[in-house]
Amino acid sequence: MPPSAPSPLPSASASASTGPEPGPEAEPEPGQSAGPKPDSPARSAPTPGAPMPNSPTPVASPPAAPASDSSSSRSHGGSSADRPASSSHAHRAGGTAWHAARALAERLGRATPLTAHRLPLDRALGHVLAEAVVALTDLPSFDTSAMDGWAVAGPGPWTVREGEGLLAGRGPTGPLPDGQALRIATGARLPADATAVIRGEHARCDEAKRLLYAGREVVQGQDIRPRGQECRSGDELLPVGTVVTPPVLGLAAAAGYDALVAVPRPRVDVFVLGDELLTAGLPHDGLIRDALGPMLAPWLRALGAEVAEPRRLRDDAGALRQALVSSDADLILTTGGTAAGPVDHVHPVLAEIGADLLVDGVAVRPGHPMLLARLAEGGPCLVGLPGNPLAAVSGLLTIAEPLLRGIAGRPAQYRYRAPVREEVHGHPHDTRLIPVVHREDSVVPLHYNGPAMLRGIAAADGLAVVPPGGVRSGTEVEILDPPWASASPWTEGCFT
Repeated sequence: MPPSAPSPLPSASASASTGPEPGPEAEPEPGQSAGPKPDSPARSAPTPGAPMPNSPTPVASPPAAPASDSSSSRSHGGSSADRPASSSHAHRAGGTAWHAARALAERLGRATPLTAHRLPLDRALGHVLAEAVVALTDLPSFDTSAMDGWAVAGPGPWTVREGEGLLAGRGPTGPLPDGQALRIATGARLPADATAVIRGEHARCDEAKRLLYAGREVVQGQDIRPRGQECRSGDELLPVGTVVTPPVLGLAAAAGYDALVAVPRPRVDVFVLGDELLTAGLPHDGLIRDALGPMLAPWLRALGAEVAEPRRLRDDAGALRQALVSSDADLILTTGGTAAGPVDHVHPVLAEIGADLLVDGVAVRPGHPMLLARLAEGGPCLVGLPGNPLAAVSGLLTIAEPLLRGIAGRPAQYRYRAPVREEVHGHPHDTRLIPVVHREDSVVPLHYNGPAMLRGIAAADGLAVVPPGGVRSGTEVEILDPPWASASPWTEGCFT
């Protein structure tokens, strides 16, 4: 079911700008700290998801200003290679504002027409409903016993009817006359005219007289689940746009469904660019391990996407062009090559194939050289991630995540704010995304948050959105949760 038409999408030239060229990005070196250190983890009980005491020590971000992350489009696992920035694609002053880039990505995703297909329940997990789930029957569909015990009719004491009693799954029996009792199991269909169920532990049976006595007052209707208590046939149980979780599958089955009409998961191709990348072993001879290939596929699956095995491409414009034009995915992600170095081919190839460049640089650190493009009218979108690992995570959260949610018809991520326990130094002009851990009612910035580092985000349970100029201790900031921070959205094989 296609969404309503969004407002026109701006091009890169119409993107919001932060104005003057930003100064160099303030990123910490290992061991540096500015501002007071947080309390020791031993002094406050960590919330669920907080790292163990041997996790990287959380510290405030320092004001030091090493080089900008403009070269971060090349590094996938460690240090960045120095690249000249002489072309017209050198990092622009400002770039699209962070919130504007994120909103544009979501609008673009929601402008994609949604298709739908019917999936058996055992294949629907993690998909999004394209049709509402409407009860096909009353739930429960007949009066049932909520407890093991005795079905009784009228006031007691009751004469015990002979027989094995009523079990779940058996057909209807005759009515139960006033003054009689009959053994009944949980889930069994109540006989007509029964007025209550007495739990087995609340009754005493005189076998000699075949009489049943209640140990406490009996209230009419007690421990009976009446027909239609949960819903009536025709009631809407789940609206369009609901993510199919395990409880959704259970409810759908109970309501009479064998299959659900759902939106297919977006298909994503990941192209990892770079001659300097190793897929196994230790770094050597100027080569480094690829950190993004192993990280991106499970991250995207946790967002509900179908992800092909990442393809590694050498720094070759022809190979990149062929990969882009031959992809049949709904979304393409590239890593690295978004800057202006001699082997950064993303911009030239996009221009060559006539792609529409919607976002070309975002005013965020790390991750400034990310981009968003549409390859052709009605064709797939491309998100160009920087090559530095944490910068790539920034691109995932800024552009890829809201775009994927829109394509899949998923609800927008829940937005919330939390106070920072420490002062956090910001970039003069750009938003910063800082890995944090939740501690009681606040968040603590983590160390090792440079563009090429993953140690901080690996220990984090969220990222703080720090506005230009930074924030003082106690200031509330927006928090972005990684997709595995909660039980939803569910995906089949979330990390497999």
